[in-house]
Amino acid sequence: MTDEKPFEMRVFAVSSTDYGLELRQRRLNGDQRPGEPSVRVVRLWGTPLSAVLDHVLEGIRRNGYRPGDLRSGRATPFLLSEESGVRLGLLFMAVKPLRKLGRLETISRRVKQMETEEAYYWYSKCRGANDRQRACRAARILMAEE
Repeated sequence: MTDEKPFEMRVFAVSSTDYGLELRQRRLNGDQRPGEPSVRVVRLWGTPLSAVLDHVLEGIRRNGYRPGDLRSGRATPFLLSEESGVRLGLLFMAVKPLRKLGRLETISRRVKQMETEEAYYWYSKCRGANDRQRACRAARILMAEE
């Protein structure tokens, strides 16, 4: 993975007919463990993934892939730029526990509209060492405009 593409998105099988996506990020500052090129940020499948699939397709398109490249049998990860990885990571963490389609769509739309700095802020809060769940819940409440 190059410095310009610090994130990767992998396809994994959920069942014989369904797949999910796993977003991974390289460790920073040379803090790599031997044999571990990246760490898992979040996995997403099912209804939440279906609701934000347009956002996923847009993200892979921005990184030089075709939408048709996203399929259940794909073994090669998608390499993503920092901004694309941050936005998808924030989106995945925000929608993962949700089931109501209206909330899923509202949050997806809000992440697309976010300024870059705001997306980075909420991503860092949701990935931080302290109170990750609280930060993700706060981001969901803010983005769902509740």
